Amino acid sequence: MPDAETRATLDVIRRFNDAFNRHDVDGVMALMTADCVFENTLPAPDGERFEGASAVRGFWRQFFQSTPGARFEAEEIFGAGDRAVVRWVFYWDRSGSHVRGVDVMRVRDGKVAEKLAYVKG
Repeated sequence: MPDAETRATLDVIRRFNDAFNRHDVDGVMALMTADCVFENTLPAPDGERFEGASAVRGFWRQFFQSTPGARFEAEEIFGAGDRAVVRWVFYWDRSGSHVRGVDVMRVRDGKVAEKLAYVKG
């Protein structure tokens, strides 16, 4: 059984994923630290890095507006202490077009401090 810190981390990640699937920018940002970091999967090969709540919020707002039919399915979530890994499938719309990937995340004080996204090539 995971320790208390790992259980708390996994709870934050699940709530974050739920807000993401609702396309709820305020809900996502309520679960991110003020100094959060998000690394997107695009552009290849390294993705774009967004630092701070304002920059990350701007990314999510634009992303959700541009992909209104998108959905995220976690295939597996596991953690250790303040770290979590999420294996996922992201569907762009209802056509079945998708990409598979992994997020490496860090939680601090009950919020996501770091979300680093990677995709299968």
